[in-house]
Amino acid sequence: MAKKQKKQTGGTPATVALTAAGVDYTVHSYDHDPASPSYGEEAAEALGVSPDRVFKTLVADVDGELTVAVVPVAGQLDLKALASAVGGKRATMADPTLAERTTGYVRGGISPLGQRKRLRTVLDASASTHETICISAGRRGLEVELTPTALTTLTEAVLAPIGRN
Repeated sequence: MAKKQKKQTGGTPATVALTAAGVDYTVHSYDHDPASPSYGEEAAEALGVSPDRVFKTLVADVDGELTVAVVPVAGQLDLKALASAVGGKRATMADPTLAERTTGYVRGGISPLGQRKRLRTVLDASASTHETICISAGRRGLEVELTPTALTTLTEAVLAPIGRN
C-alpha cells in the first residue's frame, strides 16, 4: 500500500532538489518487489494511479551526448522523436552502467531531478494534459508527485511528443 508524505528534509537528491527549489510535491512510497518486470507499472499499481500519469526516466545517447527522456510508463520511448526534439540525428538507449554512474541513481530509480551530472532532458508532451504526474524520487519504491510545469522548469526540459503506445 502506498504511503503519502508531504515535503521532507533530507531524503534523496531528487527530494532535496525539490525542497531547495521550494516546489510543492508529495512523496509516495511503496514496497518494491524485485521480481516485478516493470518498475513503472508496479509504481502505478501500488499508488493506484493511472499509468499515463506515472512517468519513467530513461537515459539515451543522442549523437554521443547522454539525454534524459521522461515518458509515461504506459508507453515506450520513440528514439527518433527524442533525437529530433533535441536537434540530433540518432538516438540509442544508453549503457545502463553509464546511465547509473552519470546520474548517481540505480536503474529503476533514476530521477530526472538531483542527478550527479545534469543532463539535457525531454519530457513527453502528454505530461501537460495532467494536473500532476509521478516520477521516480531517486530510488525503487519511491515516487514524487508534482506538476509538469515544475518538472519542466527544474530540469529545463524540452516538452515534445517523444512517447508512443
